[in-house]
Amino acid sequence: MTLHTPKIAGASGRPVIRQLDEAAINRIAAGEVVERPASAVKELVENALDAGAGRIAIDYADGGKTLIRVTDDGCGMTADDLPLALARHATSKIDGSDLLDIRSFGFRGEALPSLGAVGRLTITSRAEGQEAARIACDGGRLAPPRPAALSRGTVVELRDLFHATPARLKFLRSDRAEAQAIHEVVRRLAMAEPSVGFTLSEIGPEGPRPILRLEPESGDLFDALHGRLTRLLGADFTANALAIDASRDGLRLVGYAALPTYSRGSSARQYLFVNGRPVTDRLLLGALRAAYFDVLSRDRHPAAVLNLIVDPERVDVNVHPAKAEVRFREPDAARSLIITALRSALTGAGHRASTTVASETLAAFRPEQPRQQTLASAFAFQAPTFPAPAPQGFAEAPMARIAETPAQPAVEAPPAEVHPLGAARAQLHENWIVAQTADGIVIVDQHAAHERLVYERLKAQMAERGIARQPLLIPEIVSLSPADAALILSAAPQLAEAGLVVEPFGGGAVALTETPAILGAVNGAALIRDILDELADSGHSQLTRARIDAVLSRMACHGSVRSGRQMRPEEMNALLREMEATPNSGQCNHGRPTWVELKLHDIERLFGRR
Repeated sequence: MTLHTPKIAGASGRPVIRQLDEAAINRIAAGEVVERPASAVKELVENALDAGAGRIAIDYADGGKTLIRVTDDGCGMTADDLPLALARHATSKIDGSDLLDIRSFGFRGEALPSLGAVGRLTITSRAEGQEAARIACDGGRLAPPRPAALSRGTVVELRDLFHATPARLKFLRSDRAEAQAIHEVVRRLAMAEPSVGFTLSEIGPEGPRPILRLEPESGDLFDALHGRLTRLLGADFTANALAIDASRDGLRLVGYAALPTYSRGSSARQYLFVNGRPVTDRLLLGALRAAYFDVLSRDRHPAAVLNLIVDPERVDVNVHPAKAEVRFREPDAARSLIITALRSALTGAGHRASTTVASETLAAFRPEQPRQQTLASAFAFQAPTFPAPAPQGFAEAPMARIAETPAQPAVEAPPAEVHPLGAARAQLHENWIVAQTADGIVIVDQHAAHERLVYERLKAQMAERGIARQPLLIPEIVSLSPADAALILSAAPQLAEAGLVVEPFGGGAVALTETPAILGAVNGAALIRDILDELADSGHSQLTRARIDAVLSRMACHGSVRSGRQMRPEEMNALLREMEATPNSGQCNHGRPTWVELKLHDIERLFGRR
């Protein structure tokens, strides 16, 4: 490796220590605070929220590269305040005496001077009872304040972002990508403050184009958040999300978490907040994943909007200038609350599955339209064609029958109105149970449903009796680096609860002395290294427990009702009743739905009757 010789040196050739000028300091700070236009929007909107704004309007042009304008109706600033607002480390949020008691979005006093150092910044503001004033800062050059016209609040206009540091422009993405990042920032902040109105517009050659318009939500915390999430994430999310409100050890978790059957292919629908501040914290994301790991496959991601409320003195938000990361004084307490609260809510949901399953089922029933068709025919109802019906009745058809033992009389099915999953009426292809409800039908995957029931039964038995461990005749010695050995040993109590006993062996080695009996023979070295990867990524490991659950899941699969088995009416109804009483029975062990419901009006639409 070649070491670069410092360009600034004294007569002796040694590097000279110099005091950087204010403009250079601000440009360096801007590199940390303002990474892209969305970062500037975030800082300006947070300032507006700290000012007590009830409505905030955000306008941008060219993905925020040429214009960002944020208008609010907050408390405003006086002419004397404006020069201070553009001075580094000047803020009205804190007095500097206690950096652990931070109750505002901003507090570092870096955003405005950083923006003024790399762009053309203009601030127009008016405090109540004062005259409006305006101040401008171009590439770090500050002009004196002057009178302006403004009724109330503050207007911050940032033009030509990074014009003073043109090299940064080369690292920005396309206008569309930068605009999407701005949209996401505004959406997250709008979730954090549902009582505040937001307007987002793109300024183009033909004038402003509205992107987002959110009126302030009224009602209590959950009503306001429910209304805001319905408008931002859609009615499907709120219809299939569980309200979360749990407290423990001085922490409180509130928000909404979606059912497992509403899972997504990526983590894009995961919004986490700490005291209303949007964060991307690995500990919180790992806890969210851990809460769902037993009801989702590894390639699916839960959807959730959660706010962790904690005493400001128990969380450090001064970790990074962007303030997107936090550090908890008691991280285990925060993680435990999230996992416990979400699992309790999912368990309480019982057999419930997401409503989107029904719409997807209906979409699958609809015939595909031919590719070449006229516009008129595309909107015309096309009734599907069916083969001529056989002369036999429904009960006699081999593809739709209730399998009955000839020696036993038919069992009277319970009324459909009594139970949520209704009463069994037929079994199709020896795999699908059709039940009648008060206002529709339910179709159950008998194998997937019974597999989940057996799995939950096995888990309950293991929780009652504990995880049996098998001592190794010869302990397996795994050589690690000293840092990795210390990391795995720090998690030894947690691993022991999952049946894996790890002990120090001197130097960087550890000894694996006991393993979970249910796993049989294991590759200890590979298992330890996989656990280390998970610990390094999230700080906790669910890998051993996940492997045990995978074994239980396989056992449940082999012990459940197989596809192709004919079931008697009483067996089908018993399965439905057990599903209604069993937690998480709405999805199989991989997160897929175990049943779908079709309402009568949905079925009527299939036949063009509505």
